[in-house]
Amino acid sequence: MTITLKLENLTREAFAPFGDVIEASDEAHHFSINEGNTERYHDLANIEPGTDGKAIVSIFRGQPRDLPFEVSMMERHPKASQAFIPMSGRPYLVVVALAGNTPEATDLRLFLARGDQGVNYAPGVWHHPLLGLEQVVDFIVIDRKGPGDNCDVINLSQKAIIAELEQATA
Repeated sequence: MTITLKLENLTREAFAPFGDVIEASDEAHHFSINEGNTERYHDLANIEPGTDGKAIVSIFRGQPRDLPFEVSMMERHPKASQAFIPMSGRPYLVVVALAGNTPEATDLRLFLARGDQGVNYAPGVWHHPLLGLEQVVDFIVIDRKGPGDNCDVINLSQKAIIAELEQATA
């Protein structure tokens, strides 16, 4: 049997168990700087490089995924957070499960992120690699460089399907 994932819009509240939503919104702490010329959206994500780690900035270029898409694997970074900030202005999908034991397909949550929303996965949160739509997408990624293995990959015992985008909640 295959599970069909229900699409949710990405909001701070809904994503809180998995990490942070990175966006310039009225909900974020923000204030004027540079003699009123710039609005600073401040401290949007808890970047955690882990013990003996260093925060690094990279660019990931993701190939588009076709729908329907079968989610058959997940990964996590147990030592540090991992933030994805889109550069392409395109919506993308986020599949996550809570940190902890190996997730099942029924544990997965599917979010539709706007092109102006980034995500920061908390240490240990299970997530699917980049899920860009329709065209190649670039992301600024802030994650960990340091000693030790920081990527666990598992295959799901039951598959999950991302069917179509029209399912998103209002």
